[in-house]
Amino acid sequence: MGKLKEFDITFTNNKVVYSPGESISGSVKITTGTSLQYKAIKVNCLGSCGVSNKMNDMSWTLEEQYFSSTLSVADKGTLAAGEHSFPFQFLIPVAAPTSFEGPFGKIVYRVRAVIDTPRFSKDYKAQRPFYLLNLLNLNQVPNIEQPSYAVTTKRFSYLLVKTGTLMMKACSDQRGYTPGQIIRLATEIHNKSGKDTGCVLASLIQKVTYKTKRAVFDLRTIAEVEGAGVKAGKHAEWREQIIVPPLPQSGLAGCSLIEIDYFIQVSLKSPETVVTLPIYIGNIAVNLIPSRPMPSTPAPTTISPNPGPEGVTPSAPPAEEDLEEVLGAGGSVSEEIPTKSHSQQDQSGQPPTMSPSAFSYAPAVDFPPSQRRADDTSAPLFCVSTGATIPFFTEGNATPVPTSCPLILPPEYSTWDFTHEPPPTYEESCSSNNSSFNNSRPQE
Repeated sequence: MGKLKEFDITFTNNKVVYSPGESISGSVKITTGTSLQYKAIKVNCLGSCGVSNKMNDMSWTLEEQYFSSTLSVADKGTLAAGEHSFPFQFLIPVAAPTSFEGPFGKIVYRVRAVIDTPRFSKDYKAQRPFYLLNLLNLNQVPNIEQPSYAVTTKRFSYLLVKTGTLMMKACSDQRGYTPGQIIRLATEIHNKSGKDTGCVLASLIQKVTYKTKRAVFDLRTIAEVEGAGVKAGKHAEWREQIIVPPLPQSGLAGCSLIEIDYFIQVSLKSPETVVTLPIYIGNIAVNLIPSRPMPSTPAPTTISPNPGPEGVTPSAPPAEEDLEEVLGAGGSVSEEIPTKSHSQQDQSGQPPTMSPSAFSYAPAVDFPPSQRRADDTSAPLFCVSTGATIPFFTEGNATPVPTSCPLILPPEYSTWDFTHEPPPTYEESCSSNNSSFNNSRPQE
């Protein structure tokens, strides 16, 4: 670096994760071997988003800026040989969105320092990123504690002249989850035909929309469970559960160029049948009050204007009987569908091993003190993404439901190689009158 031996930016207490409305402070450290003339030493704090329709392309098609503040920490002068430190402080706007990084766009935050030198001399630059977490409190989402429910009926032909009818209903125990919680899924299939169905498949899918001039949809299967088919004329039920791995929050409030949606897709390969259950992934868990009985139907309700406090401990998920009430119309279930494979299952049968980098918040897993953040042990654990998004955060004491099979976290992502029509958003699926499935329980 020529005359410079050190030019670095440090944050107070080595903190790298901040919240909207919080101040970010630190110092610029400069060590020179000889005297160095400068016109100014400036520090800039920037938050921005860029998207492109090409993968991993840094030449953004569209950009938006959330804030850009510049502070002059030293005016024209000369730095003597030795060590120098210049403090800085910036206020992060309350509306700034959570940090995110994907193949077609990023939401990034950084602090950059520049030594502006006289003419014909080289300017010096240093930069350090930081991350922002804008908490999504699931208790503020309307009807979040209600089951997500869908039903469809399929008429199909087989053996050239025969026709049959198949009814498939699927339900999740609620509509909102945080990393580490369990999605409890119940599916009921009534095969009113003389032909066996194909395998049933349940997938947790992430849809990221990059709003370029022509929107790009990145669909990723986060976890997948496969069950056996249903015999001809049989009425069967399938119960499974998916543990939510570290995932960025739904929506990305405050960003107009990137949007994240999650849904559970339950499908049959033959006859081709699909239902979609929109869900939310957030940072503060749904606060289910134990004394309040779960409604037997997923009818719309209004949430309290004063949602529960942040970091509350959620009660246990609804009992098995609650899902049975939602799915129950249609007679007694004659058989259970066995599970054939689970993307989160450890094929060796050994208990899974997890590290701090594998899970942003892992309930019931105690990491040694040496693996925790030394500066703030009470804060949510921070980890860098193992997939396409960074960083992952969550808050609260979520207790997962015990599972009969060991799990590996997080599962591998699988990306589709071409663009598909995007599934409906949560709001579209609830409001559409022409939807292929019904989010309401049929009238009895």
